[in-house]
Amino acid sequence: MMVDPEIRKQIIDAYKKRSRTDTGGVYLIQNTQNGKILVEIASDIEAAKNRFSFSQKTGSCVNLKLNRDWTLFGPDAFVFEVAETLDKSETQSPMEFRQDLNVLKKMWMEKYEPGSLY
Repeated sequence: MMVDPEIRKQIIDAYKKRSRTDTGGVYLIQNTQNGKILVEIASDIEAAKNRFSFSQKTGSCVNLKLNRDWTLFGPDAFVFEVAETLDKSETQSPMEFRQDLNVLKKMWMEKYEPGSLY
């Protein structure tokens, strides 16, 4: 099925103009079979959620730390949860935003026993 070139151009333009989120955060991927948790950060939390969803649908592992259990238990054994979000300020550089996210990640990792983390 061929899409009219003008419609295709409009779709591409709309995609390019979509608003990018400046909301990052800490997210958890939990193995529901053994309770282990992966704590990670993303400068675009929605993109991280979409990557996880895509990985589950395709069966491809979303993170190498999970690979063994992903293969053993299957992708449906894992759940994605946004633990905390953080909005990037207009004056913050991407590197400063990433540093703030890393601080949040450390705080979240301290909430769990080391043996329960990937």
